[in-house]
Amino acid sequence: MTRRKLSEDEVALWRKVADTAERLNPTAKPHDLPKPKPKPQKTPRAHSARDVMPAFTVGSRAQSPLPGHDLMGTVSERVARQPVQMDKKAFGRMKRGKLVPEGKIDLHGMTADQAHGALTGFILRAHGEGKRLVLVITGKGKSKRDDGPIPTRRGVLKHQVPQWFALPPLKSCILQVAEAHIKHGGTGAYYVYLRRR
Repeated sequence: MTRRKLSEDEVALWRKVADTAERLNPTAKPHDLPKPKPKPQKTPRAHSARDVMPAFTVGSRAQSPLPGHDLMGTVSERVARQPVQMDKKAFGRMKRGKLVPEGKIDLHGMTADQAHGALTGFILRAHGEGKRLVLVITGKGKSKRDDGPIPTRRGVLKHQVPQWFALPPLKSCILQVAEAHIKHGGTGAYYVYLRRR
């Protein structure tokens, strides 16, 4: 890129402006102006124990802990996490399928309303008769096509029955609930160990 030369009009205009301009400090000469002070250079110094930051962890000074994520596990996980309230040896035998249920109810093919009434009557009758271990068969649920953005759970009764066990009047009759052994229905059935009358 080459510089262009100023035209005669531009040179005349510049001279006119320069003739009317006044100096800010007419007595000062360019060599009398103070020179800028050099910036002080920082000298590295030795670090002492005070200069080192104390140990720090994120959230250590927080006022209250943040709430954790409430991720609901599967029904099998929730039932398995329940504390063992019955005799531990009997519980182990029950989980291995060694205890024989004294009664059973099959809720296959029932609606939730029908199943709730039938289950409540069955548990209350079994408790009244002094039975200790009964089997509740819910089924695993049918697999169906899921096109929606919200996933649907498989097995309505499988999910509902443990909730019904935790509500009155069944809660007062039940001591322990566990998934059945494979020979009694596996994940599609529940062992229900009843309290003594």
